[in-house]
Amino acid sequence: MTPLGSLGGTAGFEFRLLGPLEVRLDGVPLEVGRTPVRALLACLLLEPNQVVPMDRLIDTLWDDEPPASARTIIQGYVSRLRKFFGTSGPEIITRAPGYLLRVDGERIDAHRARSLISRAHGLEPAERSRLLTEALELWSGSVLADIAGSRLHRMVAPNLDELRLLALEERIAADLELGRHHQLIAELSTLVDQHPIRERLAGQLMLANYRAGHRAEAQARYHELRHRLSHELGIDPGPELRELYEKLLRDDPALRNHPSRAEPGLGIRRPVPAELPPAPAGFVGRRLEFATLNAMLETREKGSSLITVLTGTAGVGKSALALTWSHRVAEEFPDGQLYASLRGFDSEHQPLTPGEALTSMLKTLGVASDAIPVELDDRTALYRSLLAKRKVLVLLDNARDSDQVLPLLPGSAASLVVVTSRRRLDGLVVRSGARVLPLETLPTESAIELLDRAGVPGKSAAEPDAAAELAELCGGLPLALRIAAARLAANPARGVSDLVHELTDERNRLQALDIDDDADTSVRRAFDISYRSLPPVHAETFRVLGLIPGQTFTAHAVAALCDTDPASAQRRLRALALAHLVTEPEPDRFGMHDLLRAYARELPAGVEDSAALRRLLGHYLCAADHARRFLRPTRDELDFCAQGDHRPEVGSRSQALEWFDAEWPNLVAAVRAAKLAGMHDMAWPLARLQFNYLMVRCPWEDWLRVYTDGAESARAVGDPVGKVLMSAGLGVACARSGKLDEALAHYEESYRVAVQTGDSERLAMTQVNLSSALFRLRRYEEAKIHSKDALKVYRSLGDRYFVAGALNNLAMVEQVNGELEAALRHLREAEGLYREADDLETLAMVLNNCGEVSIELGNLDDGERFHHEALEVARQCGSAVRQASANLGLGDVARLRGDVPVACTRWETALSIFEAEGSPQVREVRQRLDEAG
Repeated sequence: MTPLGSLGGTAGFEFRLLGPLEVRLDGVPLEVGRTPVRALLACLLLEPNQVVPMDRLIDTLWDDEPPASARTIIQGYVSRLRKFFGTSGPEIITRAPGYLLRVDGERIDAHRARSLISRAHGLEPAERSRLLTEALELWSGSVLADIAGSRLHRMVAPNLDELRLLALEERIAADLELGRHHQLIAELSTLVDQHPIRERLAGQLMLANYRAGHRAEAQARYHELRHRLSHELGIDPGPELRELYEKLLRDDPALRNHPSRAEPGLGIRRPVPAELPPAPAGFVGRRLEFATLNAMLETREKGSSLITVLTGTAGVGKSALALTWSHRVAEEFPDGQLYASLRGFDSEHQPLTPGEALTSMLKTLGVASDAIPVELDDRTALYRSLLAKRKVLVLLDNARDSDQVLPLLPGSAASLVVVTSRRRLDGLVVRSGARVLPLETLPTESAIELLDRAGVPGKSAAEPDAAAELAELCGGLPLALRIAAARLAANPARGVSDLVHELTDERNRLQALDIDDDADTSVRRAFDISYRSLPPVHAETFRVLGLIPGQTFTAHAVAALCDTDPASAQRRLRALALAHLVTEPEPDRFGMHDLLRAYARELPAGVEDSAALRRLLGHYLCAADHARRFLRPTRDELDFCAQGDHRPEVGSRSQALEWFDAEWPNLVAAVRAAKLAGMHDMAWPLARLQFNYLMVRCPWEDWLRVYTDGAESARAVGDPVGKVLMSAGLGVACARSGKLDEALAHYEESYRVAVQTGDSERLAMTQVNLSSALFRLRRYEEAKIHSKDALKVYRSLGDRYFVAGALNNLAMVEQVNGELEAALRHLREAEGLYREADDLETLAMVLNNCGEVSIELGNLDDGERFHHEALEVARQCGSAVRQASANLGLGDVARLRGDVPVACTRWETALSIFEAEGSPQVREVRQRLDEAG
């Protein structure tokens, strides 16, 4: 592990947020870039190794209404940061719904500070003071001082300033325990002057003065604060400060001595139970959950008992959190702590009945065995009577359902009940006002810390990248992490990367997360218990969810998979969510933990699984075909709209884009799954149905992956239409990403197959594609021949849409040849045809081309008008690339008019979008900016 006294050492990248934003490489400060890029980096650094949603980034970076191209601008900033970090620095990963910065949290001062403050808790005073002092030294000035005034600064700075003050108060408390009151008086006097209404600081100064013999000064400080609070806020000091003042007045010995709480005498007739099992060693993280529990305890309503349910999937650490927190607050409950393991999910024993649990707790409370009532209601009444005037903490671990818990709730308003369960126990919420705290898996930083604490200290620091990958493969699940740590500890010579290699294969992952000599300590065993507790229909639904190739799914998809209706599928998914076997990260979209997905895929296959997968693929075919028709004309004979029973509710272009955006990772995975399952007749059509979306969003890597899979399937079944369309689609992807030679090769393959089919319309389509690639390769005469041939065929067929494509390509050749009037005439004809077809993405391209030709003709007003119209159309259809081209052209108009600042602004916007999209036009825009100075 990194030494506590450093911010990750001096080698590599270091990040400072507790002051002006600063990035250092090997100890040398680096220039990050302009304020928006710095602000984006700060957002990612504040939540390292966690996905920061795009919507939150947009809200944070723009105080007012964000620009329409905000997403693409952020993508451009991310591209710049990736280049800034290079291959050896932190990695920015695109992960829905935003971005994840993979980085060692110890190299970020804010997270380093939080880690030190967390570690200090519960330690001896000297060590606590040392760690807190080290944390406080990480603050180097006003938090994010160089972006002061921004929304990010307003959101973040107060919290980090408050963290600093809390750490300072804790460090002073530790120093007071060490008897350093004389040394603290000067520091505390200054702090109280700076924070005159902060009661804890005032109380600490009062105590330091009192112990130093300055009794009058201690009392004067109290009166000074009381006067200020009364006149400025109209309130009195809080109960803790008033109690301290009263102790000062009567010279309470407790202010001078610190005796531990006395054990009860032997003659006490009502024993004080202390049944909490030991808290687990090496507990890490859960700061937010601790804060939530503390807040629940502090803000509970007077006269009402507090019931808290910690709920989450198997192995997520519910019991560990409950025990750790219960030990921390045990002193708040001087009448004792009761504990019962309810065995709600136990592979070896039946769940504990409420009567059995009450019998055990009544004995603990001093009731003789022969005095315990027979009837459950009578036992409950006696239990509540014994606790009526007592302040106790009751921990009920591993509850099966609400009925098991209800008889065990004390009637005392002063008591606290903590329940843990794999189910959500909504019945306790409705009937008893319980508060539910769902537990998520650990973020990467905490997961790595758990690996170190539970395994071999220092191994993660020696292999930070492998440790981060191991944490990800374990899905942040504490049980899996502890087993992984135990395996590393059992074989000290084994490296973290060795275990990562073993876990990478999903088929072996659960087996690798077993302990050889302990059958009960197993991720698979934990999941088994939850799975076997399900009703048959829910168990079968969970099993077939393992067939879903993507990461998320909707009730419509599950309805197809299970051959039922969406309403029934929704009910099944909600039941599985209550059991924490699926999650619902956003309304009506469900997912599974990676290890649960692996577990579902390990369950024995059913005889209908092949048919179920085919139904699911049929759903995606139907839904994608329906949605694509709102984006652009289809221009093929594929029609699956009528083949599905439950299509998504898509009725507009924006809704279609939203559907594709949400389902895109699933569609990519579905094409691959169809190919691997030998369902080639579904694989290549599903790939083709994504074309309209791909033309708008342009995710190059996914485009190539999907169409490569589709091409292999089309060849496998020898489908000529599939082979033509798949090769053509691969050519478009390569052409748009600047790989012109590869594009031409794919287009030529598509052309050869089209020639073999003898389909003149299909052949003309391939010629339009060829002319486009040949033009960009400056083979103008060949491009012109193919364009004219295609135009002749399409005019003869009366296909007005493809006539427009041929006209556009012909106009490009004419523009290069200086035939500008002819080029503009052909472009205007193409414009009308694309408007007629309602193909907004291609219309935006043609309008930009009209703008370019008009500028070359010297008609700046016309050029500006065309580019403005292209920008508006591109925004309507969601095409980032066309927006960038429009901004590029508008910048050219501004430069020709002599308005260089406006030109540079337009070009900067275009550059950000082109960088984010990986467009080859980046070099062209940078050249313009360099020439403008």
